[in-house]
Amino acid sequence: MANVELAHINKTFGAVETIPDLTLAIPDGSFTVLVGPSGCGKSTLLRMIAGLEEPTKGSITIGGRDVTREEPSKRGISMVFQSYALFPHMTVEQNIDFGLRLAKMPAKERESRVAAAADVLHLKPLLKRRPAALSGGQRQRVAIGRSIVRNPEVFLFDEPLSNLDAALRTQMRVELADLHQRLKATMVYVTHDQVEAMTLADQIVVMNAGRIEQIGSPLELYNKPQTLFVATFIGSPKMNLVSGDAARKEGATTLGIRPEHLALDNDGRWTGTVRIAEHLGNETIAYIQSEVGELIARFAGHRDFKAGEILRMSPDLQHLHRFDEDGRRMSEQ
Repeated sequence: MANVELAHINKTFGAVETIPDLTLAIPDGSFTVLVGPSGCGKSTLLRMIAGLEEPTKGSITIGGRDVTREEPSKRGISMVFQSYALFPHMTVEQNIDFGLRLAKMPAKERESRVAAAADVLHLKPLLKRRPAALSGGQRQRVAIGRSIVRNPEVFLFDEPLSNLDAALRTQMRVELADLHQRLKATMVYVTHDQVEAMTLADQIVVMNAGRIEQIGSPLELYNKPQTLFVATFIGSPKMNLVSGDAARKEGATTLGIRPEHLALDNDGRWTGTVRIAEHLGNETIAYIQSEVGELIARFAGHRDFKAGEILRMSPDLQHLHRFDEDGRRMSEQ
């Protein structure tokens, strides 16, 4: 295991500056998720850690060792890509130990490492199968197993679950979290899916246009977003934003309120008309057109809202988020 330090990283492609000036510390043993919309620079950053891209300026250290100009094979990292990249003519066992055979590792050591990885990833019954006989989730576990047997200092994941269907993504999130608990390894994970970030990470790095918007635990980012970008990116359904007189009454340019912090209230300060209600069984989500704009409200359990129904609501004042004219969080009142 090792920590990763990026100091004043800059990356340009011709005249295009993808990452202007970025400094980031990834603690030893952490599960750090880089999250943000497409084009924000998160995959480029991961590829620079891996050595697949070279920074234009700045330095990268792994475990205190400067690896900025080192080859990927010498960095003590292992990378799992969006594509499984398995050899179709090889068995699971042969796919997992392929890199070890290339390195001419003795057979007994290879067998020991493959067995240990297969045990961790629940692949023992599948070792003699070929990739065509595996599900998408099983193939992804094989790709991860190929990384584990190398005993890397740092695991890098580049959107590894994006090719899976919704049910498999949920299952693999649980398996990856469990894997991190077992290995206690440093993991850096790239995704555009904020649900993956919230469920996997102990440290989330929210990126926007090559810059870091905020770093923190999932709950820190959810409960105290420091910018409007983070406020609307983290959380599903997204945070409601209210401006104009309603915000000025609270001393802010923009108010933020999570959908679960809007309550029905006969004397409520906001009135709106239900446009659509999603009845999900365990909760009801209502999309409401109000005098302060479009609002999303989340209620526990089943609520029999109908399109066109008039609702009066009040925000929970203990959970208002206040932002200034620059879109930055204001100090607590």
